[in-house]
Amino acid sequence: MTAFELSNLLADQKRSGRAYLEFLRVPALSAGLYSLPAGAVDRQKPHAEDEVYYVLSGHGMIRVGAEDQAVQPGSIVFVGADIEHRFHSITEELTLLVFFAPAESIS
Repeated sequence: MTAFELSNLLADQKRSGRAYLEFLRVPALSAGLYSLPAGAVDRQKPHAEDEVYYVLSGHGMIRVGAEDQAVQPGSIVFVGADIEHRFHSITEELTLLVFFAPAESIS
């Protein structure tokens, strides 16, 4: 078994100074934490993998394709592979659990 404590993951991410911290990778799945401060510009590009976002904290919007949706703690958003998407209008720092299936390819 592999188990994680959210408080430890958040501390690891803060120490890393990076917006994204991957904490799990197996062939079929990867998982990480993604944080965007209020007012941030989300510069991510479409991924070759399906992904699911779970909002831990914060408020903002996500655009998936041509659709916009408000997100807040407890929101869950599925984004299919190769679909343009990004968070925007972030009014309170967003902290998200992100799951890729299969594991995101590293290039």
